[in-house]
Amino acid sequence: MIDFSTEYMGLALRNPLVASPSPLSHTLDGIRRLADGGVGAIVMFSLFEEQVRERAVRTYHLVDDPAESFPEALDYFPSVVEEDPGPQGYLDLLERAVSAVDIPVIASLNGVTPGGWTDYARAMQDAGAAAIELNIYYIPADPEIPGPDVEQRHVDVFQRVKAAVTVPVAVKLKPYFSSPGAIALRLDEAGADGLVLFNRFIYPDIDLERLAVLPMVELSSPADARLPRTWIALLRGKVRASLAATTGVEVAADLARYLLAGADVVMTTSALLRHGPEYATELLDGLSRWMMQRGFGAVDELRGMLSAPDITDRAAYERAGYVTAMRAANAGGYAPW
Repeated sequence: MIDFSTEYMGLALRNPLVASPSPLSHTLDGIRRLADGGVGAIVMFSLFEEQVRERAVRTYHLVDDPAESFPEALDYFPSVVEEDPGPQGYLDLLERAVSAVDIPVIASLNGVTPGGWTDYARAMQDAGAAAIELNIYYIPADPEIPGPDVEQRHVDVFQRVKAAVTVPVAVKLKPYFSSPGAIALRLDEAGADGLVLFNRFIYPDIDLERLAVLPMVELSSPADARLPRTWIALLRGKVRASLAATTGVEVAADLARYLLAGADVVMTTSALLRHGPEYATELLDGLSRWMMQRGFGAVDELRGMLSAPDITDRAAYERAGYVTAMRAANAGGYAPW
């Protein structure tokens, strides 16, 4: 019997497979199906900074403006707030989810500026969230914004959230820093309990018929796992924070590769959307068979086995791997240049 027990940010999980944010967590039924499917934890869909700000604006107009001109409008205020499907609806669903399943439920907060919206992290904790995943989805579209300013924004937002709660806080990072390792170390030093590698940006496409820019949301493929897997292998043993892998999980072999690289947990959205929440059991069964074939009895035995070696010059190590790969490609007649 394989021992799948795993620890993530101090949370005890029954296995290392985590359901990352998706439409499946928008309903209590979907959350139950994910838990019944076998995942070790669930990260709920994100509450966005914009939703919190919109709520604040609505409340201002309801309380301040109408009360001065039309006092009778206050009679309608309680019912309007109770019917708000935004932040309060999120917290209500979170509270019900925590009561409905026997695995950790992690809340997700998505924003880009240090501000009052981060106070909702405390509300998430009070609703029963086992941890908070902070998704700083920020694209510095202004080319004049210096790289250090972008990094500092991430640290500032994280520190605001971390100061508001006592539960663990993970930061979901993107790979587009001049040095992803450096920002990972900064966040680790600032107290991040977990680092989730990597966030996938929504890249727009161009509709030639309508001459319009279209936002595109595409499910990931196994090839997308190579970048986060590389950085997880490099960061393993260099940070105190737990390392979560996300993107590119389709089959059990993808789980095994991430664990070998050093991931504490492996998150997936695309596979569960393609095949249903029950597919989690198939992924874990496949991992179990692979581990038994190779004599592994617990995930801790293989975790980090193929992470980057503890050598002084890891850049030279990566460069050597690059040169080796290019020579092999050249010999095979399909060199990229």
